[in-house]
Amino acid sequence: MPFQITTQEFGTLPTATDPLIEYVLEHTETGEFITIVPGYGGILRRLVLRKGRDLFALLLTPESPQALFSDEGYAGALLYPFPSRIRHGIYHFEGADYTLKMNEQKRDNAIHGFVHGRPFSVVSQEITETYAQLVVRYDYAGDTVGYPFPFALTVTYKLVQANQLTYGDHADDDRMCALQISYSALNTGSTRSPAAFGWHPYFTLSEQPVDEMSLSLPNRAPIVLNDNMIPEGRHGLEPGGTIELKGEQLDTAFAIEPTSEPGASNPFAETSLTSLKTGVKLIVGQQTGANKLNYLVCYTPPRRDSIAIEPLTANVDAFNNGDGLTVLNPGETLSGVIWVRLS
Repeated sequence: MPFQITTQEFGTLPTATDPLIEYVLEHTETGEFITIVPGYGGILRRLVLRKGRDLFALLLTPESPQALFSDEGYAGALLYPFPSRIRHGIYHFEGADYTLKMNEQKRDNAIHGFVHGRPFSVVSQEITETYAQLVVRYDYAGDTVGYPFPFALTVTYKLVQANQLTYGDHADDDRMCALQISYSALNTGSTRSPAAFGWHPYFTLSEQPVDEMSLSLPNRAPIVLNDNMIPEGRHGLEPGGTIELKGEQLDTAFAIEPTSEPGASNPFAETSLTSLKTGVKLIVGQQTGANKLNYLVCYTPPRRDSIAIEPLTANVDAFNNGDGLTVLNPGETLSGVIWVRLS
């Protein structure tokens, strides 16, 4: 079979003695591959896909365990039980007040949940003629200050023939691969719990500067944020369109609408990043609909070497404003699908 899964040592964290193990999911004939580090937040660290004869490195992530440990940009992070920010780290839920650790000191917020950096376990791995798949899980006992709600977060990473993607418009060429990420957060506790999910990748096209790219967005309503990046409302719906990124500074949240046909049984939205030099297009897709990924954040870091395109299930500060927040009964799950492909 053309797909294979291997492992390699990634290195040792400053706070550990045992090395991190990195899983490599690869298509041996095309050279496309992804790598996952279960022991550090279950993150996807590398993503290399093919367009024509060329391979493109599509993620900007730390190159060593030391850099991963000190990274404050949440590169590749899975964001749960909340993405983005919670004002002052304080929220009210079903008659009680909760206070989370504030890990964004300059803006006085809690940010991006707390599974980033925590050890995930490998549940299973599988290879077939059309994909290689790794399933990882983090089991949480409810012992983090401010969030006493146990859960099991399961994430499935799949390197798959692009014409086998579950969602979206995709290539007919079975020699091209794509990435598909499926997540499922199960409430394993005995009470209801607030929940929201996001993913925080920084995308590039083989280290091409952002100023040489354009960004195409779906129909969206930009969120109005104050100086501490907390929502104060939203603008009206804007039609899908393309922004040239040269000189453009983005740190913007959007409520988005599907790009799939109206009334589709599996609605989705896609955002694309295009090289103005080569025409190569990177497409980030997200499942939309009830309790799915109906929000998006786009962020250009000051170094201008990448752009974060972050699918989210909820608005910024959703634990307080309820915008997109899912409340899970015991035994219920929050789930969805994200994909990345080249065109």
